[in-house]
Amino acid sequence: MTNSELTQVFFFLLILVGLAQLLGWVMVKLRQPKVVGEILAGVLLSNAFFGRLPFVTRFVEGAKHQGNILDFVYWLGLLLLMFLAGAETQQLFTRDERREVGWLTIVGTGLPFLLGLLFAPWLIRPSLAGPDGNRISLTLVLAVGVAVTSVPVVSKIFSDLGILHTRFARLVLGVAVLEDIVLWLALAVAIAAAGKAVLDPWAMSYHLLATVAFFTLGLTIVPRLIKRVNKSSLNVFAKHSPTGYALAVLLAYCVLAGALDISMVFAAFLAGFAVVHKKRRLFSEALDAIGKVSFAFFIPVYFAIVGLKLDLIRGVSLWMMLAFIGGTCIVKVFSVSLAGRLAGFRGLDLINLAITTNARGGPGIVLASVAFDAGIISSQFYTTLVVAAVFTSQIAGAWLDYVLRKGWPLLTPTVSGESVDLSPVNGSEV
Repeated sequence: MTNSELTQVFFFLLILVGLAQLLGWVMVKLRQPKVVGEILAGVLLSNAFFGRLPFVTRFVEGAKHQGNILDFVYWLGLLLLMFLAGAETQQLFTRDERREVGWLTIVGTGLPFLLGLLFAPWLIRPSLAGPDGNRISLTLVLAVGVAVTSVPVVSKIFSDLGILHTRFARLVLGVAVLEDIVLWLALAVAIAAAGKAVLDPWAMSYHLLATVAFFTLGLTIVPRLIKRVNKSSLNVFAKHSPTGYALAVLLAYCVLAGALDISMVFAAFLAGFAVVHKKRRLFSEALDAIGKVSFAFFIPVYFAIVGLKLDLIRGVSLWMMLAFIGGTCIVKVFSVSLAGRLAGFRGLDLINLAITTNARGGPGIVLASVAFDAGIISSQFYTTLVVAAVFTSQIAGAWLDYVLRKGWPLLTPTVSGESVDLSPVNGSEV
C-alpha cells in the first residue's frame, strides 16, 4: 500500500470517527441514544445523502477501495463491542430477583421467539433472503429479531437517567442478559446453517454440536478455568499487563472459534464473559481501559460503517419496515406484559417493563450486520432490522424520561419496596 493510499484511508477514518462522535454528542444532548448519531454519521456519507456529491463519492469510494483495512476496523469494533457486552453480562449475574426475572425471561422472551419460529413459514418472502439465506437461517434470524433486547443501550439509558441503581434497572438488565445469551446461540446456529441450499445432515450436525458445545463450555467450565489462570502466581502476563492479557484472551477465543468454523462474534462475547474476575480490581481497570479506547474509536466507527452500508435508495422497503416494526413491537409488548402479570406486576409497571425491554439497540444492530455479512438477509431486511433497533431504543429512552419527569414510579412501591431516585447522574459509556 502506497503512502497516498494509506493517507486516504486514515483521512476517511478521521472523518468517520469525528462525525460519529459529533453526532453522538448531539444525540446525547437531545437525550437520545448515542448509537443513533454514530449510525447517522455513516448514513450522511452514504449515497443517499452527501455521498451523491461527486467529490464525496470519489473520497468515499477511494477509501472503500482499500476494503481490507476498513473491514478489519469494522470487525475489530464489533468484536470489542461483544467482548465488553460479555464482560458486563458476567457482572450482572450477581443480581437476584429470580422469580420476576424468570417469568420475564421465559414468557417475555420465549413467547416472541416461539411465535417468530411458528409464523416464519408464512412471513418469509424472497425479498428477505440474501445470497446465502435459506429457510432455517432466515427463520432463526426473524425469531431473534422479534425477541432481542439491548443490554448496552438500555444500560446507557438507565445511567443517563440516574436509575441504574434501582430494582427496575436490575430486573430489565437481568432479563436482557439471560435472553441475549440464548438468542446469540440461536443466531450462531443460523450462521452455521447459512449458505447451504441442500443441507448435509452430517455437516449440519457438526456445526450445531460444535456451536452448542462452544457456547455451553464457554458459559460453564471455561470461565472457571480462566479464573484459576487469572489467580495463578505464575501468570506473569496478567500481573504485569492485565490489559494485554485481557486482549490476548479475546484473540485466543477468536482463533479457536475460527479453527472450529464458529462465528468469532460469539467467541468475543464468551471471552468477555470468561475474563471478568470480580474479586480482582486489576481486570476491572483493564476492561475499563479497553472500553475507553473501544468507545472512543473502534465501536463508533463500527456503527458508522453500519450506517454507511445502509442502502436507503434501493435497499428500503417501506411495507417491510412498517410490518416488521409494528408486528414485533406488538408481540414483544404483549409478551412482556403477560410475563409481568404472571410475575405480580400491574398497571404502569407493565408498560414501563414492556417498552424498555422492547429496545433492540446494539444487539439488534449486531444481529442485522452479522446476518447481512453472512449473506442470510437482503439489504432491505438489513435496513429494516437496523431501523427497528434505532426506533425502539429511542422510544424506550423517551418514555422513561417522560415517566421520570412526571414523577411516576418505574415500579409501584408495593411491588418494588423502594423509592426511585429521580436525580440524574453522569453515566459511563456502556
